[in-house]
Amino acid sequence: MPISPNTRKLLSGALRWSLAAGLTVVLLWYLFSKVNFADMMRIIRTGVDYRWILCAMGLSVVSHMIRARRWQLQLRVLGIRPPYMALCCSIFGCYALNIIFPRLGDLWRCTYIAKRQKAQLTTVIGSMVSDRLADSFTVLLLFLLTLVLARPAIDAFLDRYPIGRDLLALLASPWVWVALAATLLLMTAAYRRWHGTRFVTRLRQWGLEMWQGFASVLHMRHRSAFIILSLLLWGCYYMQLYVAFYAFPFTRGLCAAPGLGFGLLPCLVAFVLSSIAMGIPSNGGLGPWNIAIMFGLALYGVSEAQGTAFSMLQWSGQTVMLILLGLFTIAYILLSRRRPA
Repeated sequence: MPISPNTRKLLSGALRWSLAAGLTVVLLWYLFSKVNFADMMRIIRTGVDYRWILCAMGLSVVSHMIRARRWQLQLRVLGIRPPYMALCCSIFGCYALNIIFPRLGDLWRCTYIAKRQKAQLTTVIGSMVSDRLADSFTVLLLFLLTLVLARPAIDAFLDRYPIGRDLLALLASPWVWVALAATLLLMTAAYRRWHGTRFVTRLRQWGLEMWQGFASVLHMRHRSAFIILSLLLWGCYYMQLYVAFYAFPFTRGLCAAPGLGFGLLPCLVAFVLSSIAMGIPSNGGLGPWNIAIMFGLALYGVSEAQGTAFSMLQWSGQTVMLILLGLFTIAYILLSRRRPA
């Protein structure tokens, strides 16, 4: 009995969610197997200044609003002009949804804006892809900056966890590039062989629509504004983590330690490692993000129990804020539909 497209799509989504949820569980097991849970809870219950956690939560809202404004610049190039609040809610809902269904939030925000504005979905997705690639480029720049400013800490990380050096060695292998070139040649040959078919024609049309959205940054009149907003966005992300340093005595001590730039350098190392870890699909970053923070702080003498307590409390604060923003988004969408045209 053939499987219907809707059933196949549902099964595919369920499989992706199951894999992400399974990875989250495995990484959390690894995280808590390395620490004493009672010690971690004792650290959270005593000596935490929650005013700084609340400050970090507030900064997260500002960062989402900046991202919405940056995306607005891209969409305007494409002639798509949704209200700014609709864009803010699309970002709020995106991150709230990612807590439950990893990576589905980005597809939802594109679908919501495309349907609301009666725009091509593939074009909107293309603008989202360029938005995410801008983030990836920023993370790469931050990683290179960290290599320069905190080389001893990065070397210590790679010595302690040699998988990083193994990955770099793998990328340097000529066989990887040979395999990549062979794959591109096979794809080119397949395209030429079946270029006139309906499937390839439709695929080419989708690609062109996505490229139109992706190239929106190249044709933007206000590229300087896009760059400034990107700096503000990632500065906001960094400050969310940095202000949380003042919530715990052991990270607050890093801000007073000589030679660490008032804690800016340890925060940069933890921030870059956690930003890279967010590329691993999991529920709202739970697991990979926490482990990366724990590793980064451990390089500066923070114990595993302390690092885990820090990461879990910071992650929990951000998650609570995302849930509240998700509820706000639902209310906004419902009220917008009831409003007369």
